[in-house]
Amino acid sequence: MSKSDYKITVGVECHVQLNTKTKLFSAVDNDAVDKEPNACMSPIDYALPGMLPVLNKAAVEKCVRAGLAMNCKINLVSRFDRKHYYYPDLPKGYQISQMYQPIIGAGVIHLPDGSDVKIEHAHLEEDAGKLTHFDGYSLVDLNRAGTPLLEIVTDLPGMSSAAQVRLYCEELHRLMMYAGVTNGDLYQGNMRFDVNVSVSKTDKLGTRTETKNLNSFRSVERVVEYEAKRQIALLEKGEKVVQETRGWNDTTGKTTSQRSKEDAQDYRYMPEPDVPPIVLEQSYVDKIEASMPKMPGEYRSKFGVLNLDPSELEAILNYPILAKRLDEACDKGGIQLAPRIAHWFSGILLAEENLDKDFSLATAPELVELSGMVEKKELSSTGAKAVLMEMYDKKNTQKTPHQLAKEMNLLQENDEDALGAIIDEVLTAPECAKAAEDVRNGEMKAIGFLVGQVMKKSQGKANPATVNELIKKKLS
Repeated sequence: MSKSDYKITVGVECHVQLNTKTKLFSAVDNDAVDKEPNACMSPIDYALPGMLPVLNKAAVEKCVRAGLAMNCKINLVSRFDRKHYYYPDLPKGYQISQMYQPIIGAGVIHLPDGSDVKIEHAHLEEDAGKLTHFDGYSLVDLNRAGTPLLEIVTDLPGMSSAAQVRLYCEELHRLMMYAGVTNGDLYQGNMRFDVNVSVSKTDKLGTRTETKNLNSFRSVERVVEYEAKRQIALLEKGEKVVQETRGWNDTTGKTTSQRSKEDAQDYRYMPEPDVPPIVLEQSYVDKIEASMPKMPGEYRSKFGVLNLDPSELEAILNYPILAKRLDEACDKGGIQLAPRIAHWFSGILLAEENLDKDFSLATAPELVELSGMVEKKELSSTGAKAVLMEMYDKKNTQKTPHQLAKEMNLLQENDEDALGAIIDEVLTAPECAKAAEDVRNGEMKAIGFLVGQVMKKSQGKANPATVNELIKKKLS
């Protein structure tokens, strides 16, 4: 039996670290990047006797924003539960989570390819610490313990291909970034994906495996591809797929067994006695909804008139500030000037060497002005790119594109009388006589030499296209 006879079903659980200033239940710095191990922690985080958790209101607001971004129902009443398990990076011996009444209910995420992925729910919980393993021993860092996490769980019928799963993870990442609920740095673990894969020859779901803690879209895609092939191979040999948790090795491109997969009863859930239920007013949700920015889907609809390449559009949408600038540019410059700005974003700003720039420095009116200068032939496309890069230098924030172009000696000469005088001088020069005669005889390749001579005499300020047309007229 071939692989095509099997139905692949994939579900994803995504842990989103919320970018609150402090942790979920303690007033401790929630940003541990570049901090010393165990520097961001309090007695609440490691559960000393008598320490009581206090819920971070900002985390609740970010959950609501995330839920709205995913078109989810916001549950006005939600509760916390204790999830018991022992692990060295969980000093309390339990995790405060939401098993039975999560803050976010069902929803749907619309993907760029037109397909939909259902969201079953999303719940708020605290993160555990981090273990670093060495030869013969391990070290624990509790800086992450107590960080607010939003765990987003997809619903059946699930996704059916590795490509769709990657598309979902990419879009979910965009939604969380646009909603402003996470820093979104996958390398730092701001979003981590657990991928559940099963295969079956019937409509009945097969036995699933869960591969945990994936922090790149490529890894997610590769895990689905590998696990589907591995499980199909087992079934073809008459063996069974074991329900278990597996780990991913990015170097070998393989998953390996880690432990048997726990069920809910294994965690001995109980109501959290120290944290009261979250009770929201609908007016509170409505106020947050009114403050939500445009989402990627709205931008896709608006930018459709620009006729951008899909990959170019998605690259821009990965950066909310660039999507916002392009949106503003469409309003100010229309569809005539905005496509050029989009090409600058995708082809220049998003080049690897420029990704460290502050993309907020250039305003939409400035970008429209620069695009307009190219349209009016005041700047060459090459000159415009040079000015663009200067616009993203902090020392130039008070200068207009025209001022920068003038300082850089890039403004083009379009005055036909002024250019005509230079062209006449070139055409009468002895060294240009043969080229001029060739053009008169219809050999248009020779016009390039004449244009070059005009550009040289104008010190690069002449508009080559205008020069080309004027030479043709004079020699016709």
